[in-house]
Amino acid sequence: MSSAPLLDVHHLGIAFGKQPAVRDISFHINPGETLGLVGESGSGKSATSLAILRLLAPSAQVTGSIAFARESLLDLSEGTMRRHRGSSIAMIFQEPMTALNPSMRIGAQIAETLQAHHPEISSNSIKQRVLDAMQEVGLPDPESRLRDYPHQFSGGQRQRILIAMALINRPRLLIADEPTTALDVTVQAQILKLLNSLRLDHNLSMLFISHDLAVVSQVADRVAVMQQGQIVEEALTETLFRHPQHPYTRSLIAAAPTMHTDRNRPLASSIS
Repeated sequence: MSSAPLLDVHHLGIAFGKQPAVRDISFHINPGETLGLVGESGSGKSATSLAILRLLAPSAQVTGSIAFARESLLDLSEGTMRRHRGSSIAMIFQEPMTALNPSMRIGAQIAETLQAHHPEISSNSIKQRVLDAMQEVGLPDPESRLRDYPHQFSGGQRQRILIAMALINRPRLLIADEPTTALDVTVQAQILKLLNSLRLDHNLSMLFISHDLAVVSQVADRVAVMQQGQIVEEALTETLFRHPQHPYTRSLIAAAPTMHTDRNRPLASSIS
């Protein structure tokens, strides 16, 4: 593993007007590594991911630095940044039905992602790349489903389509923002297994964002815990689960029910 991080975030702050959303956070992701970013809704996780891609609203005030492969993303022109999005840095959004265009066939949607960065590729090559991407993420019979619309796929299949779109340009960093939230437990496990497999196959770095520590434990090498816009604890995944140091982390772990949880006792609050 390279000694230089692929993504290096230093003293990142995000505010909307006088309301801070992220407060002076720092973290890094090494090549081939997955960092889990966890915390309850409103803790600043998604704002952080959007800042990396420079997709925050123009009213947002961003301070600090974000370096990708030693290049300062906050200093790039919008045109250069646009070339990074979907190419070297890709994102999977949490709700596949709103992330996909309901009036556009899925083959065309996946192809559009490829064409945006490789306009020189022939139509035959594009079709083959799309079929390969669909097959890689486990979509059955891709040839016959190229012309289907999003509503003709299950929730898990739509999430696989989003993964295919994110990975078709072979990015170096994948940002997965709550990619399994809308899925049932069985499909969730399939998607996590798929992401792990693709990460290993392509030496992919990943920022995996979730409110669910149990999900993060299955994919992350390290975990950073966010509360009210700050990172309150960061550790190797096994260390964090065995020896959580911060009261908020302990509260999050205690809030997750297990087979041994007393059903007559309220779950621990995740707010401390």
